[in-house]
Amino acid sequence: MAMDSTEPRITLHPHSRRVRVTIDGTLIADTTRAVELRERGYPPRQYLPHDDIQMELLTPSETVTHCPFKGDAVYFSYGEHQDVAWSYQQPLEGMEELAGRLAFYKGVSE
Repeated sequence: MAMDSTEPRITLHPHSRRVRVTIDGTLIADTTRAVELRERGYPPRQYLPHDDIQMELLTPSETVTHCPFKGDAVYFSYGEHQDVAWSYQQPLEGMEELAGRLAFYKGVSE
């Protein structure tokens, strides 16, 4: 079935289900205030508010990537696990709701 070209490429949705992130048995985040980003061609991602993440357990990485639709993403590591999460600290217009939130790679979140 063809995709509807009138649908926006990226949409943001409230995600009230509980999202927990654990790495090596350590609880990194626990929230019911995630925002789900849906982008054509990619799996949905939950962006968690910094307030619900133990940010002191994460270390900023040197990795930076650019998305023409969301902006520049900075990455965070946990111990020897490199780049487990990313954040658009100054997202592009229309994506402002992502500011102050992190997304974690699949496999580290529950």
